[in-house]
Amino acid sequence: MYAFRRATPEDAERIAHRRRMFVDMGHPDEAMEEAIQAFIPWVRRSLESGYYTGFLAAQGEGVVAGAGLMFLEWPPRADSLQTLRGYLLNVSTEPEHRGRGLAKAPVQQALEHCQERGVHSVALHASEAGRRIYEGLGFRASNEMVWRAR
Repeated sequence: MYAFRRATPEDAERIAHRRRMFVDMGHPDEAMEEAIQAFIPWVRRSLESGYYTGFLAAQGEGVVAGAGLMFLEWPPRADSLQTLRGYLLNVSTEPEHRGRGLAKAPVQQALEHCQERGVHSVALHASEAGRRIYEGLGFRASNEMVWRAR
């Protein structure tokens, strides 16, 4: 019923399923259009260069769930001397397909990809809806804070 695969640059518009993720977190849908239009060329370029890897669950021609992964240079620190860190993003499942493990499968694929590359640290920003999935996969909360210029 569902096929799991890696995203290609041709999937850039399909990966815009992230719109639903932001709306579910309280962002107004009408405010998303400009962000989505800026995201599509970014994700296409990032898929082409290998900076971004997408893991998708598809039904027919439609993408119904997915997760994205970027590798970031990170300085060595006390808990890890590794200089590469994974960052998981764009985890989302279309509402009519939820409750079937479709968010978990792409996240697991991303984590396996990290292990294949020898990357042992992966971070993400979790919505309340996703927290249970991530905790079940071994993620734990941290004390990260965010600053945004006004």
